[in-house]
Amino acid sequence: MNMQKMAAGVTLAALLALSALSAGASAPSVPPRLVPLTDFFRNPETAGYSLSPDGEHIAYMKPWEKRLNVYVRKVGEQAETRLTDARERDIAGSAWASNNRIVYIQDTGGDENYRLHAVNIDGSGFKELTPFEGVRAGIVDPLEDNDDEMLISLNRRDPRVFDVYRINVNTGAMELSAENPGNVAEWLTDNDGRLRAAVTTDGVRSSLLYRETEKDAFHTVVTTDFKNTLDPLFFSFDNQRLYVASNIGRDKTAVYLYDVKGAKFLDLIYQHPEVDVSGLLRSKARKVITGVAFTTDKPQHDFFDPARRQLQEVLEARLPGRRVAVTGMSRDEKRVIVRTFSDKSRGACYLYDHAAGRLEKLAELSPWLNESDMADVQPIHFTARDGLTIHGYLTLPKGEISGRLPIVVNPHGGPWARDVWGFDPETQFLANRGVGVLQINFRGSTGYGKAFWEAGFKQWGGKMQDDITDGVQWLIREGIADPKRIAIYGASYGGYAALAGLTFTPDLYACGIDYVGVSNIFTLLETLPPYWELGRQMMYEMVGDPVKDQELLKQVSPVFHAGRIKAPLLVAQGANDPRVKKAESDQIVQALRQRGVDVEYIVKDNEGHGFHNEENRFDFYRRMEVFLARHLGSRVENPPPA
Repeated sequence: MNMQKMAAGVTLAALLALSALSAGASAPSVPPRLVPLTDFFRNPETAGYSLSPDGEHIAYMKPWEKRLNVYVRKVGEQAETRLTDARERDIAGSAWASNNRIVYIQDTGGDENYRLHAVNIDGSGFKELTPFEGVRAGIVDPLEDNDDEMLISLNRRDPRVFDVYRINVNTGAMELSAENPGNVAEWLTDNDGRLRAAVTTDGVRSSLLYRETEKDAFHTVVTTDFKNTLDPLFFSFDNQRLYVASNIGRDKTAVYLYDVKGAKFLDLIYQHPEVDVSGLLRSKARKVITGVAFTTDKPQHDFFDPARRQLQEVLEARLPGRRVAVTGMSRDEKRVIVRTFSDKSRGACYLYDHAAGRLEKLAELSPWLNESDMADVQPIHFTARDGLTIHGYLTLPKGEISGRLPIVVNPHGGPWARDVWGFDPETQFLANRGVGVLQINFRGSTGYGKAFWEAGFKQWGGKMQDDITDGVQWLIREGIADPKRIAIYGASYGGYAALAGLTFTPDLYACGIDYVGVSNIFTLLETLPPYWELGRQMMYEMVGDPVKDQELLKQVSPVFHAGRIKAPLLVAQGANDPRVKKAESDQIVQALRQRGVDVEYIVKDNEGHGFHNEENRFDFYRRMEVFLARHLGSRVENPPPA
């Protein structure tokens, strides 16, 4: 059944049948078991597998003292070495600096000022490489052929922009490789690790810069406005041209080979009629472009290279009934990290050895979750009030369901992002509690082309919010949603959308949950992180200028219209959030409490833009569970005392 084609005219009976089918030939006579809340939101058993360049060791993340830490083990052996001792906060990510040394990043309390550290795979030789307060580090190029150095970015000199440094991963000694003139938003190296391209911006115009050698000055190749993009992906294998993703002269982004010297497009590598494409795949070892990855209603790939296509076919045959992705390779590409995934499971990681034809299971990421307890995530689409087609996903509770359902509409963050098909612990948690979940890729979401993206400009609280409202009304018309039991919940921009829903359509929702969301667009724009400064004018074009569009922004900022909110509200906020400051939540909570509106407020002092520490997630979702049970009548694991 092609759900995407039939969804606009879907009936309640059809959707409930699909929900029941996920349990077998017939629906169970009793509701499915209540899965413990902690099973959805605890740290994974392991995660983030990667191979050393020589393919002899595997690094991964694993909980220790309730925090994700970096571990390593030799291929073919079970003995493992823990390399880090994070107790306050998870390690945010790691990478191989050489066969014997790993680098990793960690912030403090959610401030997103990541520091870079390094350690040998036997646990010796620890070094904090960037011990700078209030500075954010990133990796520009690991320099695969250089075991001692890599290129990193730091906003140490100017918090608004990032310079490039060559750093010794053993000693921390560094030297400046490229000073940012004040407008570079992205640096790009060639296949030999030389800085030869950059992207500049003034917020509304972007330029691609290029130079032949690192001794030459950069010169401008092409300048576009931010709506017409030309994003460099990587250099061709001869280091003379670029592969780029661009929507210049077209609606959907496509991938091209680009002549930087002649400033012209060469070969069209790949395009798709329905969605943007920018995920170009390559084999560095064999120096060939192997395929593309993109997302329609579900993640897709298309392989040009026979060897890569054959690898995919072998893996899918060995792992039937799963979606399969290659997430890493040794430098010679003879050993491969493989990840399986679905809408009902975080999946598993495997190691595949080409020469031996051996597939070894490394770990299930969340073995405590049973797929038979999870619900189907169905792609849907509906027509907005102005005729625009809106795509999204609908997840209905498993089991025998009679009558209309309680619904949580869950707008995504960004807002210049999109929801995708796959496993989402929040969605499955809510479905397990007997709640349907509607996720909507409202206008302004990315991936659906330039026109759809631009249709969301200056539409916060306007047509973007109308799309969410129209999705809810569609569920009501189709007999799926109980109009008296609908909640709206979101994080970041989704938190703004939750507040906007309660404010501008106060009769539609029984309650709302705002997680690190925006209440006042003026104060949001006043407090952007300094390293977002280059994008300020673009934000003004896309959201609104606080001077020129003052009336518009006041009209769509929920805090100025808090008197319209009458539904109960749960607000959650990290005290150290660098993107959406705590003041955004403080303002709306204060405004509502002054009017006697029921507001429950959760603040975590050791968190930023979202709760990463396990115990904080548990607390938030327990309180969400009780909140929704109170206002929607959904199931709850441990009901509070009467």
